[in-house]
Amino acid sequence: MTAIRESRTDLIFKYFVYCFLFVILILILYPLIYIISASISDPTLVNQGKMWLLPKGITFVGYKLLFQYDEIWIGYRNTIFYTLLGVAINLFVTLPAAYALSRKKLVGRNFFMVMFVFTMFFSGGLIPSYLLVKNLGMINTVWALVIPNAASIWNIILCRTFFQVTIPKELEDAASIDGCTNTKLFFKIVLPLSMPIIAVMALFYGVGHWNEYFSSLIYLNDEAKYPLQMVLRKILVLQEISTETMDPAMAIANAEVINQKADLSAVLKYAVILVSTLPMLIAYPFLQRYFVKGVMIGSIKG
Repeated sequence: MTAIRESRTDLIFKYFVYCFLFVILILILYPLIYIISASISDPTLVNQGKMWLLPKGITFVGYKLLFQYDEIWIGYRNTIFYTLLGVAINLFVTLPAAYALSRKKLVGRNFFMVMFVFTMFFSGGLIPSYLLVKNLGMINTVWALVIPNAASIWNIILCRTFFQVTIPKELEDAASIDGCTNTKLFFKIVLPLSMPIIAVMALFYGVGHWNEYFSSLIYLNDEAKYPLQMVLRKILVLQEISTETMDPAMAIANAEVINQKADLSAVLKYAVILVSTLPMLIAYPFLQRYFVKGVMIGSIKG
């Protein structure tokens, strides 16, 4: 088999493509490496700007300070529970809705699609949403975090496109001839063939629930129910307040102590970032093989 010789123009283009991708890789990796290095470096060196890539004066004081708070473990437990429950509800709502909208024989399909898309651009706003959640008796409950965000219209559209492209009408007709009901068709045939888009949706929804803190800030009053992001926010706010609200005379007398607290607060921020994002970084490689396929197929046509 004769190898195809590339022209000089093609080689130059390939060279620039590799250079461009390398620059993008550096831009992506540098913040991550910096955060990891800063979280285990001497706080004074970090604040002075002497640590710019690799760790210097390795210390785990930031992590020791962070994990002294028992609320961290409670927050982890709550966030894992909220994320698993939320993703289960999201998939339970999104997948059947998307599959129904992908079938041309659904009566009123275009009307429902217009109504769904309308909510992407117009909503009741924060105050009506809060009043609705309050009237439903969901304030200070887990349901206030997972029910209002049960479905994303964009994700429904993405799943609908996936079903239109990958689930042919002939397969549905053949199953109907064999006596397969719509429910059995969906659970026995469609879902097993849709693992790529299910993995993509689980990742999208999971990241959203894991990073969510605004709904918790509005709807939760009990600190024992706070997710991880709220606990970390509370730790950082307390660290800043304890430094900023100190009496000026006492601040002058204890300038060295204040500087040490400021250094620890800076390192604590990097430890907080790493602790809060590490689970998602661990989970992504297991879903990556489905992720690219699901996104590409789901975006072929609208």
